[in-house]
Amino acid sequence: MKIVKAVLRKVDIPLRAPFETSFTRMDAKKTMLLELHDADGTVGYGEVSAFDIPFYNEEFRDGAWALLKEQMLPKLIGREIAHPDDMYALCAEIRRNNMSKSAINCALWDIYAKQHGQSLAQALGGDKTKVETGVSIGVQESPEALVKVVAGYIKQGYRRIKCKIKPGKDYDYLAAVRAAFPEAMLMGDANSAYRREDFAMLKRLDDLNLIMIEQPLEPGDLLDHADLQKLIKTPVCLDESVTSLDDTKKMIRLGSGKIINIKVARVGGLTVAKQIQQLAADNGIECWCGGMIDSGVARAENVAVATLPGYTLPNDIAASGRYFERDIIKPEVKLDGTFVDVTETPGMGYAIDEDNLAEFTLGTTVVE
Repeated sequence: MKIVKAVLRKVDIPLRAPFETSFTRMDAKKTMLLELHDADGTVGYGEVSAFDIPFYNEEFRDGAWALLKEQMLPKLIGREIAHPDDMYALCAEIRRNNMSKSAINCALWDIYAKQHGQSLAQALGGDKTKVETGVSIGVQESPEALVKVVAGYIKQGYRRIKCKIKPGKDYDYLAAVRAAFPEAMLMGDANSAYRREDFAMLKRLDDLNLIMIEQPLEPGDLLDHADLQKLIKTPVCLDESVTSLDDTKKMIRLGSGKIINIKVARVGGLTVAKQIQQLAADNGIECWCGGMIDSGVARAENVAVATLPGYTLPNDIAASGRYFERDIIKPEVKLDGTFVDVTETPGMGYAIDEDNLAEFTLGTTVVE
């Protein structure tokens, strides 16, 4: 591959309804789309999943825009790259900023798969023809409201139900759902809302037969998560605390959890996600693919990576219509029951909806 041009677009995609976590409330997915052009005319796409403010990690959209435009993309233009894995060497001196690196890596994988006449799933080595999805539900006003929302998704056939929780909206909320749906694959996602002084409350969650509690403690923390996992029987799932293959090795050694939510953007791309799921599988750690309220571009790439054998639990890969009235790909990602069928079309398998993209784009820059 020889990349001759990069196009970066700042995009706001309106959400169907506001989405609330323990740390923010969003009315639109504010993201960036990266388009890479190979010398042979092949075009690949990646998404920069950084939010407009750095509440999830240290990255934010305007910062990623400047970093890509001024430093990372110029290193890529005109260079021969044999394989998407090789791009990390080009930006080795740039620390972290995994979401920017991920966009480049994913776009290169899209080009690579298209050039080899393979779907992205095939190019990555996936072995599934469909991937199961779970549902993620934002913080609700009351336990009764949460039960009502969950009931709708249970009726649709979802097995895994993830409920966002935070202090004051946790045990009673999950207990109400468990009482209403004793057999559901129920989990709580804390988005780092708790601390060591909350261990007693977190241990109470053992009563609810949860399949996991996701990222209860601070981002980056592995030691306190290890102490918590020793204290409770509920499996701890790490999200923000695993940002690399090295973090995965430390998690396994320390016993910081039993499950990993692999977000492609958080770990720096499809290449690293593939490495993490393999290491996890080799050590008895279950994995699933998480999302960032993604546009269809990242969503399609999440579907592809979730076909790898190390992804063993239902994923956070909802249909486009779960979040958006209109997405920026066509056809949109749709569900077959609670599964997403894996496309056999070369590359990520979806085309860009140019009309929607044009309407949602706030700014564009070209590097060549």
